[in-house]
Amino acid sequence: MPTDPDGPPRSAGKLALTITINGEVRHLSVAPTTVLLDLLREHLGLTGTKKGCDHGQCGACTVLIDGRRVNSCLVLAVMKDGAEVTTIEGLATNGRLHPMQQAFVEHDAFQCGYCTPGQICSAVGLLGEGRARTPDEIRELMSGNICRCGAYVNIVAAIEQVMGAEDSRSAAA
Repeated sequence: MPTDPDGPPRSAGKLALTITINGEVRHLSVAPTTVLLDLLREHLGLTGTKKGCDHGQCGACTVLIDGRRVNSCLVLAVMKDGAEVTTIEGLATNGRLHPMQQAFVEHDAFQCGYCTPGQICSAVGLLGEGRARTPDEIRELMSGNICRCGAYVNIVAAIEQVMGAEDSRSAAA
């Protein structure tokens, strides 16, 4: 396989890609039609991100790209060359759950759990956007993430808990 001394290996029909995933820089060679979801799951073994509808309608595949929530099934991997991607596996640090992950556990904000990684990544992105202030706004801004089991009340409660904790930290500063 030909290599570029300054970049990732290249092979016929594939494109070079450098992407940071969960804090780790990866130099990859992927087919131009590879979507980010398949890169994560099939090529890198990061199976926390789920494939639901594969059409961008359910939110199960939500990840954070440069801090913004994105349906990874709709994004070609090569379009994110140089980007920073955070999956559900990358939210915990030093063996400690991210506050949103912990809040989901405390509020039992899942049933079957299939949508949970996308819900959590979307909720983390929602907080970063800083637009939601009320339960109605949370529900509206999380509407791209579907929970077939109907755990919405607990999901909103988990998000409110983390929002309240962040607001308390901001007020104390």
